[in-house]
Amino acid sequence: MKQRIELASTALNQARQTLQHQFYPNYHLAPYAGWLNDPNGLIYHEGLYHAFYQHHPFSADWGPMHWGHATSEDMIHWQHQPIALAPGDEFDRDGCFSGSAVSHNGQLYLFYTGHIWLSGEGDDSHIHQSQCLAISHDGIHFEKKGVVVPCPQGYMHFRDPKVWYQDDRWWMVVGARDSLDQGQILLFTSHDLLTWSENYQVLAKTDDKNVYMWECPDFFSLGEQFVTLFSPQGKKPQGHQYRNLYQNGYLVGNWSPNQPYEITNQFSELDMGHDFYAPQTFLAQDGRRIAIAWMDMWESAMPSKAHGWCGCFTVPRELTLDDQGKIISNPINELTSLRTEQIDIAPCTLTKNSSLTLLDEASSCEIELIWDLQQSPAEKFGFWLGDGAEFFIDGQNQQLTLSRHYPEYAISGYRSAPLPQTRHLKVRAFIDKSSLEVFINDGELTFSSRIYPKENERKLKIFTINQQAKLIQGTIWPLKKRVIG
Repeated sequence: MKQRIELASTALNQARQTLQHQFYPNYHLAPYAGWLNDPNGLIYHEGLYHAFYQHHPFSADWGPMHWGHATSEDMIHWQHQPIALAPGDEFDRDGCFSGSAVSHNGQLYLFYTGHIWLSGEGDDSHIHQSQCLAISHDGIHFEKKGVVVPCPQGYMHFRDPKVWYQDDRWWMVVGARDSLDQGQILLFTSHDLLTWSENYQVLAKTDDKNVYMWECPDFFSLGEQFVTLFSPQGKKPQGHQYRNLYQNGYLVGNWSPNQPYEITNQFSELDMGHDFYAPQTFLAQDGRRIAIAWMDMWESAMPSKAHGWCGCFTVPRELTLDDQGKIISNPINELTSLRTEQIDIAPCTLTKNSSLTLLDEASSCEIELIWDLQQSPAEKFGFWLGDGAEFFIDGQNQQLTLSRHYPEYAISGYRSAPLPQTRHLKVRAFIDKSSLEVFINDGELTFSSRIYPKENERKLKIFTINQQAKLIQGTIWPLKKRVIG
């Protein structure tokens, strides 16, 4: 594996020399070159946060999956590390697919899916997948140990292990597709991380005949309940819901070892934007449950490919559960360390068909707007970002909408969610060179989407269409570019 990692590192270093910065993020984690998708192995270990990711170092297109790697002291300022895993052994010949990490006895354990195509490259009709292990003593260099959980009989698609410790045992959930082409999650146990029981349980499975696979499962407690987080494939659109090619969402229920998972809250999407997939959670040093997702979507236009890199992560988000079993998702407090001078926006009432410029160049900033919905009868109002992106309150349809329009890249469309029934609507947004993340009413709803404005089209304005809208309070914080190696 060492030689394969050295070849990949050489390719990355060469490609990095010609990095174009038009869309490259100022404070989101992204590769300097090559392709990135799912976050893997997110963990706090021996004083550092580790973020691994699905990575193709040889081009900006998806290819044989490696594990990229970065470390951080605060989840904000990241240092790129050498590639952790490269495919090519008999058990992961065609890819080191997604997985998770465990910190145990001072060592870092990586659990991942070894992928093999049996009928030619790219032919998913005949594959073999198994769960594999690699171990590191220094957190940087890893030694593969081979297969620890072979594929059970009756399954072919079997991937993305997530491992945790509870009640004197180790547990692993794995996404699967059964012989009836239905998505489910399998549960395995171990006492030593090396030997896993051949007997397994079906923790949860789809009741939607269209859903053929549950990818990237996660299973964790929030308060007294357990959340199952996963990415279903095959779900059909319903009105404004499920409009992406694939979704991500969660179930909530009650679970304890040796007891079935009792679901109390059915599937809900975790994010309502265009680009949010395969989130993974981990515990921060202080016990907060943090999630990071891939901020892209399969088979969507990705203009940064022309610049030699592709894919980035969302900002880290703290997850909590409210009394109704709904996940509340907020940017981690550490992000405030990026703020520079505070710019206050005076309370105002925007008159019919008017706008107000807040920033001439909004390429790295955080904004917060509080609207009075009872004093805002406008047909639509919100903010414009350049000529191609807008987030607005739709007064006619009582919806929140994030819309983008970049016809030069064949990108156009919107995502919507019901407008919360509240008098004051708090809109908090993080803008970067090619992304927009919006948090509503302190994490009640979130929208995450990639954006691709031209260099001279990054003006930030608030606006109203047909009648007035009242802004109670507004604040802008330009954000520093985080240092990354």
